[in-house]
Amino acid sequence: MTGRIAFQGEPGAYSHQACIDARPDLEPLPCRTFEDVIEATRSGAAELAMLPVENSTYGRVADIHRLLPESGLHIVDEAFVRVHISLMANRGVSIDQIKTVRAHLVLLPQCADFLRKHGIRGLAAADSAGAAADLAASGGRDEGALASDLAAEIHGLDILARHIEDHAHNTTRFLVMARQPDLARRGTSGMMTTFVFEVRNIPAALYKAMGGFATNGVNMTKLESYMVDGSFTATQFYADIEGHPDDQNVRLALEELAYFTSSLTILGVYPADPSRH
Repeated sequence: MTGRIAFQGEPGAYSHQACIDARPDLEPLPCRTFEDVIEATRSGAAELAMLPVENSTYGRVADIHRLLPESGLHIVDEAFVRVHISLMANRGVSIDQIKTVRAHLVLLPQCADFLRKHGIRGLAAADSAGAAADLAASGGRDEGALASDLAAEIHGLDILARHIEDHAHNTTRFLVMARQPDLARRGTSGMMTTFVFEVRNIPAALYKAMGGFATNGVNMTKLESYMVDGSFTATQFYADIEGHPDDQNVRLALEELAYFTSSLTILGVYPADPSRH
């Protein structure tokens, strides 16, 4: 191992899987909170951070957009991970013995059809990989957990049914972050630029700020707003665009944006994940 990559959650979490998929040469470092992931990377305990930002079913991950601008870290890559859910139990338990399963609240509705078919009741847990760990420790014979195949492998559980999610499109997007930015062009699927900004207090400021992207042919793939410091009057925007700041059309669009903003911070320039397209 040449270094470590920090993620939030228990071993076997989907963030852990993202680390293995995107950076197999680095040792995954589990952390309790997103803040702990950021601090581990800032302090040098880890070289990179793996942070989930949005899910195709449930939208953006709470708090992440607030944490990124203040993290002091820079986005250097993105990774898309399919969320495959498996039913697991202790060794020797059969599916007809299972009465209840535990999983993170967002996983339970994704397996509603399967659970209904087998008469299994879902109970919410703080963390799906943690539910798998708790199940292994308890030795329970009438309960199971919903988590990743990796969680079953780590905690010595039997997989009773694989990939039981109702819909086959559920995907989480992760950002790989580092202490130093990397503005070099990399990859073969194009480049992405992510930034946050606040518009000036003038009429139609957001409309005017966005005009530069339209007139210069820059594709904006995401634009989200969120309050700053709990204020209803201070709004910050988070945006993803296709392209590199060195591209002439992107440079012109960002120059026009800067004219109508009171602050503008580029969080990262990185290659688009091939799965994006």
